[in-house]
Amino acid sequence: MFRFEHPEYLYLLFLLPAFLGLFIFSMIQKKKALKRFGYMPTIRLLMPDVSLKKQYYKFWILLACIALFVFIIARPQFGSKLETVKKKGVEVMVCLDVSNSMLSNDITPTRLDKSKQILSKLVDNLKDDKIGLIVFAGDAFIQLPITSDYVSAKMFLSSISPSMVPTQGTAIGAALNLAMRSFTPSETSEKTIILITDGENHEDDALGAAKAAAEKNIKVNVLGVGSLQGAPIPIGGANNFLKDAQGNVIITQLNEQMCQEIATAGNGMYTRTDNTNSALKAIQNEIDKMSKSDIESKVYSDYDEKYQILAWIVLFLLILEFFIMDRKNRIFKKIKLFS
Repeated sequence: MFRFEHPEYLYLLFLLPAFLGLFIFSMIQKKKALKRFGYMPTIRLLMPDVSLKKQYYKFWILLACIALFVFIIARPQFGSKLETVKKKGVEVMVCLDVSNSMLSNDITPTRLDKSKQILSKLVDNLKDDKIGLIVFAGDAFIQLPITSDYVSAKMFLSSISPSMVPTQGTAIGAALNLAMRSFTPSETSEKTIILITDGENHEDDALGAAKAAAEKNIKVNVLGVGSLQGAPIPIGGANNFLKDAQGNVIITQLNEQMCQEIATAGNGMYTRTDNTNSALKAIQNEIDKMSKSDIESKVYSDYDEKYQILAWIVLFLLILEFFIMDRKNRIFKKIKLFS
């Protein structure tokens, strides 16, 4: 695994455009100064040995040296092996509803997109905790096994869509049961399930699954997504909506009562998701209240320093820059390989 020991030094790369601007400005000023002496073609005849190209070569070499030096002080490293480390944290399994009703836009931009935004911010706030992700509609699938790799968690989040689960429906019970089996068996840390759904068209024993989780000391916290007034489900474009067998536009509504009952059965908290950050704050507070205990994580250790390669390249470029003269070399000028 590759990393920089001090990635904050990489911000120094933003100085490179400034150096380029200063060089261009200085070359313009040089040309203006020469023009004051007379006609430029005549002045060039008076300075036959001056090489403008070499001045550019020297600058680009120095600019490359500065860039490589920034990478050197940032200390590029490669991890040589995986090591098990213990940290204080909790385990969180997220069950995300990806049924077609989650495409409704009564929550901006849509119910599903808002849910993904909340989860992305939640992952950013995690420290030493583990997180896993289950997506469900008519069936439930593990999208991300429980892990402390937050980069992978956010990457998987971005690719979620209703097409991931071909069977439509809202199998909340199946998702909760799968979540209970997905925690690390050997861990003694506190565990919680975050259920994000509009609760509509539930088709299995969600309350029974929530009670089973509570009996295992796993709290089920529920985020209800949508409005009580409801909205149509867009398909294939902004002007097309999902219709029933009679041709009527289907209006999907948040089943808040079901969501509250699941949270109660799971000894957890229920909150409604709206266009503010209140739901994120509520669920973050629930996680913060959980007692942290030792959890094991796999991390890369024994990082090898790789700056030496860059240092040798910088040394070679500096030596090369030293031998490049501003004037044309009369000896090499006489050599004509293609005459």
